[in-house]
Amino acid sequence: MKAVILAGGQGKRLRPFTSVLPKPLIPIDDRPILDILLNQLANHGVTEVVIALNYLGSLIQSYLEASEVGKRLKIRYHWESQPLGTAGAIGTVEDIADAPFLVMNGDLLTTLNFAEMYAAHLAQGADLTVGTTRLSVQVQLGVLDISEAGLITGYHEKPRLDYAASMGVYVYSPGILPFIRPNTYLDAPTLVVNLIEAGRKVYAHAPDCRWIDMGNPGEHERACEEFITHRDLYLPGAA
Repeated sequence: MKAVILAGGQGKRLRPFTSVLPKPLIPIDDRPILDILLNQLANHGVTEVVIALNYLGSLIQSYLEASEVGKRLKIRYHWESQPLGTAGAIGTVEDIADAPFLVMNGDLLTTLNFAEMYAAHLAQGADLTVGTTRLSVQVQLGVLDISEAGLITGYHEKPRLDYAASMGVYVYSPGILPFIRPNTYLDAPTLVVNLIEAGRKVYAHAPDCRWIDMGNPGEHERACEEFITHRDLYLPGAA
């Protein structure tokens, strides 16, 4: 299996940490989140990884060239001359179109079994598989149903909303690459919508796993606590 890791973003919501470090090198306990992710990929059978770089990318490359995980995987670096979005970066990556491949953000803390997701993609014959998780949000205000005539037809006091959300992990089939124009900005949500409108098969993989998007300082703190408490779930057998 091959994987592409999107690691070129500026991580503005994690400033001031990301003023000096790229987001994938922000530490979770004693190691960068990218190091955890790469070890997980190697454990699940991935042999080659392409890392898409832009902001402070030289720091990522320097770290991996000196790391133990850099010896476990064949790692290539793809430099973006400009930010191309969470799907657009794939349009100029070379030598990945021979088979389906994993794509993911470089700042995820998850126990997702990547090999099982890849197998599910093949079994479904999907064009694109999106890893999904269930989230619940407690609305802190009363929510109103209002008719076109301006009449209130319903009132829901602080409802809890449950929904499926993308985990930022995908499996691409080579056949969808023509939907990604080289050197053109494209985000993953737009790609999903374009594929659906074109009648392509977009499959939702809903694993039973832990997942945290390290998008802000609060979530980073939660990710650190989670990893320290359940380290054996994220890196079985690791010291």
